[in-house]
Amino acid sequence: MVSFMEVVNRALTGPYFSEKDYNLKVFVPSLRELVKKYEIKYNPENPIPSDDDLADRVFRAGVELYTRTGTYCVDTSRIIKFTEEEIQQALTTAPSAPVFGEGKEAKPLIARKPESDIPPWCFLGAGGAAVSNEQLYVSILEAYGSFLPLADSITAPTLKTINGKIVEAGSPLEILACIRSSVLARDALRRAGRPGLPIMNCIATAVSDAGKIAGSQFGLRTSDGWLIGAMAEMKINFERLNEIAYVQSLGGHIVAETAPLLGGYCGGSEGVAVTNVAYHINCILVMRGSTQLTFPIHFLHGCTTTRDITWAVSVSSQAISRNSHFPFFILSYTASGPMTRMCLYELAEAVITSVVSGASIEFGGVTKATVVDHFTPFEPRLASEVAHGVIGMSRSKGNEIVKNLLSKYEEDIPHPPQGEKYEECWDTCFKQPIKEYTELYQKIKKELSELGISFRF
Repeated sequence: MVSFMEVVNRALTGPYFSEKDYNLKVFVPSLRELVKKYEIKYNPENPIPSDDDLADRVFRAGVELYTRTGTYCVDTSRIIKFTEEEIQQALTTAPSAPVFGEGKEAKPLIARKPESDIPPWCFLGAGGAAVSNEQLYVSILEAYGSFLPLADSITAPTLKTINGKIVEAGSPLEILACIRSSVLARDALRRAGRPGLPIMNCIATAVSDAGKIAGSQFGLRTSDGWLIGAMAEMKINFERLNEIAYVQSLGGHIVAETAPLLGGYCGGSEGVAVTNVAYHINCILVMRGSTQLTFPIHFLHGCTTTRDITWAVSVSSQAISRNSHFPFFILSYTASGPMTRMCLYELAEAVITSVVSGASIEFGGVTKATVVDHFTPFEPRLASEVAHGVIGMSRSKGNEIVKNLLSKYEEDIPHPPQGEKYEECWDTCFKQPIKEYTELYQKIKKELSELGISFRF
């Protein structure tokens, strides 16, 4: 595979385009042409299609898109381009079963296929959402470790304050908060009795490359995962390349994050699906990932649980999982918040879509991961139980259930209920949900069971 040094060289010497010209003369026309060429058409009546030929056409379109567009480096205005031969070599030699975690928590992340009976990896927690103070940060991490038996890894929150002061990006407070979050997270998981559980979004609090690198020295291990994000659409900058250079040299795992926007340069569902495949290749070649974390997201609604996003997620997941052994996650963001029926319906819909389409899951982003302290361990717990409850389920059965769930909430997406804060629906002393939330949880699980989900417990 092309070396990372050569990637950096191409970022410095590749074809020159202004960012506007890259967007409007390279990316957008190429994507539109390929959607038409490969006859890719969104069908809202089947949010989870069972069409292998469609999935394979989407994959071929994604490979051709990446051959044409490469990855744009915004700091140099150069395109990091690859030949089709280099892309095929990368797909052949990409990681297939990276091992995360230590001790009894060490486990390979195995790529799946649509309708697979291989259990999905469950990457659970806060989804990087903000927590207001260090005390709650420790409380929620300890609760994740003890209350999520199906968790294979943890996604930590972002620390909003340190010593009562708002963390300002680029300031010494960011460095200190990144260090503090690493120390506190590791200690919390140790107290929960799962010290080897990998944290796979290191470091959520970091905004700058300096913050991420500094915080990495205080409790993180090479068996954890450094979450490094691309820029929409199909772009990267020096800060992210700096982080990649650091983690590569450290020998750590990079969780390469991507988020194609429905309603942006990708256009509609078809363009999002094709772009997600192109990002998959970018995650191998440019971002040097051990795995891809992707969340196609709605530009207007800021969530991943709309019908058009569901189709894009399903089709691109099927395309990737049928044609690549490089493992990947789908991250889900609900529009609604904790202790609401809508939130639990949304997360079930998103998880079913991902798992039956061949993906593993990350879950933790409730209320679009934008409202401070609006998450509890109950949402990722249900997500993991649903994920294991649909192992081996057919796409057609998943499609039936997902359509039923969409009908329960999709009209409310523009104005979703915000739900309750962590401390309002979770007893932090006894480390368990309040009675009202437990009762709601049990009711929703019963409904989901009646729809065909086989819960383990």
